[in-house]
Order: sequence, then structure tokens, then C-alpha cells
Amino acid sequence: MNTRQICLTLTLLGSVLPTALFAAENISPAAAAVPVSPGKPAGAVSEVAKPAGKPKPKFQYKSEGIEVPAATADEPKVKAFGPDTIRAARKYLDDGAHNWVREKSCIACHSTGTYMVDRPVLTPLLGKPSEEVLADFIDNIPKSEAKSDISTISSVWRSSGLASWDKHVTGKLSEHTAVSLQRTMTRLEPEGFFKTYKEVEIPYITTHFQLTVQAARAVVAAPGWLANLKDADTLERVARMKKFLREHEPVNDYELALKLQLAALMPELVPPPQRNAATAMLWRLQQPDGGWSTRRMSPVMKWHEAVDAETIAMLAAEPDAASPASDAYMTAFAIVLLRESGVPTSDPRIQEGVTWLKQNQRVSGRWWMKSLYRDTYHYITYISTVQALRALALCGEVPKLTDS
Repeated sequence: MNTRQICLTLTLLGSVLPTALFAAENISPAAAAVPVSPGKPAGAVSEVAKPAGKPKPKFQYKSEGIEVPAATADEPKVKAFGPDTIRAARKYLDDGAHNWVREKSCIACHSTGTYMVDRPVLTPLLGKPSEEVLADFIDNIPKSEAKSDISTISSVWRSSGLASWDKHVTGKLSEHTAVSLQRTMTRLEPEGFFKTYKEVEIPYITTHFQLTVQAARAVVAAPGWLANLKDADTLERVARMKKFLREHEPVNDYELALKLQLAALMPELVPPPQRNAATAMLWRLQQPDGGWSTRRMSPVMKWHEAVDAETIAMLAAEPDAASPASDAYMTAFAIVLLRESGVPTSDPRIQEGVTWLKQNQRVSGRWWMKSLYRDTYHYITYISTVQALRALALCGEVPKLTDS
């Protein structure tokens, strides 16, 4: 019987929003820092503040045999992107995921979650992902109907990771993935969405819509699961989820971008005008240097139902808050979305984004990105690295490693 509590210790992978976006919400940075009671409608400020002034860690990931130095902005960039730097990125991903399963008792979307969901996609190029991480996900499935999932987010990411493994590694649906998906669907809210965590943690804990799109990835990836589904209750839940996804109106540009991701999964849920609007938005937000910025994807108060005062202050205090710079996560994610939507690799704008990514990898193999949720572990660096490899692979820039 699995007694481990899935703790969901996710760090805000974040980024800042321009001061102009505060103005768009009729909220000054100073006024935004005044806390109000939690549980308010979208855009409310939570009174829950995070501890400040903690010493910065020397390592991002550390356990026996694994020492990944802290992620920092001043880490040197690679002299030339190529097979050796790809190997370094692969090792970084493996080390981070192995550290998490050995030292923690939860599935974290910023480490093991993104590893299991996106690393299997790269199997033909990077080799098979870690069986140790797979075993940890299987161990996190409730062992009986009476034992429910503690966290909806953990459940969704677990099922999405297991489904991705089945699709890209074994090519067939496993019994544990089928069980996990069934348990996950029981977490669906009456309105048809999966309820996200109480605090914003950009980019993977934002809105209910974001988490529900992640659940759709699980449903679509699991080989044959949906096509052979017979259980009436689960079928009804899937239909309710689809209805929510089809009818939901994006609250920010990030959700509009997620509509493009949804269109690649369930094209019948996203009409062509909405796809075209999402594509046009991404092109419009591409920066002169070829990259994209996560901080430009939403007014700060629309990232989540409640945003705490400390996070708001951090977002407003960034030196480039008025004109956020390109970052690794959104640059990579935009390329993934555009390529999966049929934009050819030869498009000059795609090539500009590819160049940005190739020029910004660090010598550790990572793609650095700062989190302003906590200026500590910067786990968005891990997410950015996975997305960068996916984007570059979709553009033919990741060769098959000879040692894979």
C-alpha cells in the first residue's frame, strides 16, 4: 500500500511582468503589494507571503553521486552548440530527475514531471529515459480505489508522464497507465476542469485551463486508452473535460498559446480562427533578437486566481520589468507550438528562435532562466532545458547521439 504523500513542492519558475502590464490592470506596483484575503475572484491578491532572506543554495540538485551546481545568470555560455553540449543537457536532465526521486517524496512538475512528459519524446535521439523515474511514477499510483490521490496536480502529471512513456518508449498501453488515468479522471471538477494549486508557479501552475490541457495530453498520448474506453463514468468525464476545453475563453496570451497546444492534441476542440489568432499572437510577441518572453504573456493579475503580495513585488522590481527580455522557456515553447502547428523549420522567424536557443545554452548543458517566485533553485531552468531540446529536435538540430 502506497503511504507516501505526494507533496507537490513546486517552485515558481517564474518571470516578471512588465510594469506596463500592471497599469493595464489599473494596479500600481505599490498598490498591488497590499495583501487582501485569499479566495477572491481572478486577480485577487493572496495574503500568504513566502519566507524571504533564505541563503542561496550551492547546488540545484544534490544527492549521492549527483552534484548539480546552483543555476545562475553568470554561468558561461557554450562556445558552440553540438553533440557534446546535447550530452551535457541530457546528463543534467537525468541528474535532476534522479535527485528528485531519491531525495523527495513527491512528483514535481518542474523536475520529474517535465522529465517524464517530455523526455520520452526525445528517445529516438537521446536514448531511453530513466527506468528509475518510471518506477517512482508507478509507485505513486494509489494502490486501491479507497486510497485517493492527495493532489490533483500530481495525479495529472503522473498520468501524463506514464502515458508519454507508453507512447514514445514501449509503444503500447500499460496496465499501470490505464489505472493512473482512471484515477486522475476522478479528480475532474463538475465544471469539467482540473483544479490547480492555490499559488501561482509560472509556467506550470497557473490556471485551471493550463492543468486541464496537461490532462488532455495524457488522454491523447496513452496508446489506445481513449479509443477503447468502455467505462460510462470515465467516458462522461472525458466528454465534460472536452466541453470545458472547447468553450473556455483564454484569459491571457499564455492561455491562447495553450489553445494552440490543444489544437495539436484535439483539433476538433479549437476552431481555425482561434488557431490563427494564437499563431498571430506568437509572431507578434517575437522579439528583435529572435526570442520570446514569458513575462509578456500575461498581465500579472491574470496568471492565477490569486497572486500573493511578495510575488507581485518581485515581478515589479525586476530591472527590465518595463521591457522584459527574451527567455529560454518561452522561446522554446513558442517554437514547439509553431512547429507542431505546421510552421516549417525553414521559416526565417523559426530560424531566428533556433539561433537564440543555440547561442544561449550554458556550459553545464542547461538553458538558464531566472525564477522570481523564489530567488533560490530556479527550477524553471530545468523546464527550459527540456523545452529547448524539444524545440531544437523539431527543427532538426539535435542529432542522434551515438551513445544513446
